[in-house]
Amino acid sequence: MIAYILRRIAQAILVMLVVALVSFSLFRYVGDPVATMMGQEASIADREALRDRLGLNDPVVIQFASYIGRAATGDFGISYRLQQPVSELILSRLPATLELALISGFLAFVVGVSLGVYTALNRHGWLSNTVMTTSLIGVSLPTFLIGILLIWVFAVELQWLPSFGRGETVDLGWWTTGLLTSSGRASLVLPAITLGLYQMTLIMRLVRAEMLEVLRTDYIKFARARGLSNRAVNFGHALKNTMVPVITITGLQLGSIIAFAIITETVFQWPGVGALFINSVQFVDVPVMAAYLMLIALVFVVINLVVDLLYYAVDPRLRADRASVGH
Repeated sequence: MIAYILRRIAQAILVMLVVALVSFSLFRYVGDPVATMMGQEASIADREALRDRLGLNDPVVIQFASYIGRAATGDFGISYRLQQPVSELILSRLPATLELALISGFLAFVVGVSLGVYTALNRHGWLSNTVMTTSLIGVSLPTFLIGILLIWVFAVELQWLPSFGRGETVDLGWWTTGLLTSSGRASLVLPAITLGLYQMTLIMRLVRAEMLEVLRTDYIKFARARGLSNRAVNFGHALKNTMVPVITITGLQLGSIIAFAIITETVFQWPGVGALFINSVQFVDVPVMAAYLMLIALVFVVINLVVDLLYYAVDPRLRADRASVGH
């Protein structure tokens, strides 16, 4: 187990180094930070002094090593556009993105698994067929169109929910949350549904397909022959084995939710990291773009590492295989 964890951690570090190289290349070769920070009126001497201070005249290898060292401590430089530390800008907006992503992921997992189990156990019912037919909407329609439709129905026509913003938030010192206010919770509903609808549909269809396959296996038939109740067979045996691939997909989808929240944050004007990245692209704010790339890569690496460990813990066949290889 320890060797497996160390091997996965080494792979994660290697991936982050590759992403850091891409991020450094973006930071180093896209645009001129000196011209962006000082403008066209600065003298040549002032430009060279700033280049020396930023380390831009050092060899590329030394610059990359310095970039790795600063990135490891969370220092990604100064934003060209806002003239503020990039780490502070991201940390100020990260709670909004994480709150939206975690709520969306939780709803997608709970609703997706529940509907997947129901449609598998009642696959010939009219309600199951209706759910499966309706789920095509979550797969077919793009995220921005779903968000616009929800705004039109629930914000414009019915006027039940706000159409943009995060609502009133509470500053806890280390975190800002809208879950403690009524306007914050109301503002979260439409973006969370928009962001989690595709993932919910994917999880539901995966759970249904895996559940139907498990229910046809011999050990399920043997469990029924032993006289076990339907509840014990369906939830104690079938669902438990169904969750092994679902854990993998759910983990990857959580990373996708965080990475691709840009569209939802843009549609609903949600003040998260995605909206910050969009503004940075418009103004070619390279330090923010590079930091966002590193952040998303770190999220995917950590989630993949956790999923691999959960997969190893849940599936006894992996432990048995590695034990046999060790002998």
